[in-house]
Amino acid sequence: MPTHHVEGVLEVIGPEAHQAPLVVDSPHSGTIYPPDNLMIVPQEVLTSGTDLYVHELFASCVNHGATLLHALFPRMYIDPNRAADDLDPSLIDGTWPGKLRPTEKSESGFGLMRRLALPNVPVYERPLPVAEIQMRLDRYYWPYHRTLSTLLDEHQDRFGAVWHLDCHSMKPVGNAMNTDAGEPRPDVVLGNRHGQSCSADFTAFVTERFEAEGLTIALNQPYAGAELTEAYSNPDTGRHSLQIELNRGLYLDDKTYERSSGFDALVGAIDRVCEAIADYALASARSR
Repeated sequence: MPTHHVEGVLEVIGPEAHQAPLVVDSPHSGTIYPPDNLMIVPQEVLTSGTDLYVHELFASCVNHGATLLHALFPRMYIDPNRAADDLDPSLIDGTWPGKLRPTEKSESGFGLMRRLALPNVPVYERPLPVAEIQMRLDRYYWPYHRTLSTLLDEHQDRFGAVWHLDCHSMKPVGNAMNTDAGEPRPDVVLGNRHGQSCSADFTAFVTERFEAEGLTIALNQPYAGAELTEAYSNPDTGRHSLQIELNRGLYLDDKTYERSSGFDALVGAIDRVCEAIADYALASARSR
């Protein structure tokens, strides 16, 4: 599968040789801001909410047959890991042409459209016109979702089943916008929607592979998986989605946002984990 780009929106990188029934996506590592983004916060504050370098950390998955999708646009602009109706009404200037279903994410300031960049730091000076939000949905959000859905469909059609890793990073300590405010976090949090988005066997396998790399693991706390693991998973039909959150303290300098001395070691660990997961996915698909 060749590399595929949608300018400013997304990139898909396919394996050069054999293919495995494994799709890896990074929806929050994009850093290309449209020039008219209307945000009023400094760039360094916006950067604090970006899952920097996550697509680089998982880049070698394609060497093991996986396909990698990552968003080029920032989640601060519009968040593909939220439902399209998870929108804070206070951010809308005008009448929204449909029903809104804001969740606790929107209430906390980070729904489909960010209200807060950090605790008590608003992203926008005023509500956004309906047409602006709809443009972002049409230009960025839906292309990302259509691409992920198509990739999963294609892999499942070919192999009979597909495994999906939805990859993110997290601050080392939860802040006031999080349910675990003030609490230190483990190296990796795996989210399977409390057993709903993938098999228990797959969760256990990935847990064991990360633990074999000397990393500490938590399950579903504080992150159980969001829209991308919920919308596109169905373990009963062979579609398994697992969210992976990496502690930024493993690989990122929290002051400069540059890669830290631990970056290369984490790349190596993730490479070995992805190789094992690709092998697992192939063997599991063949045994169905």
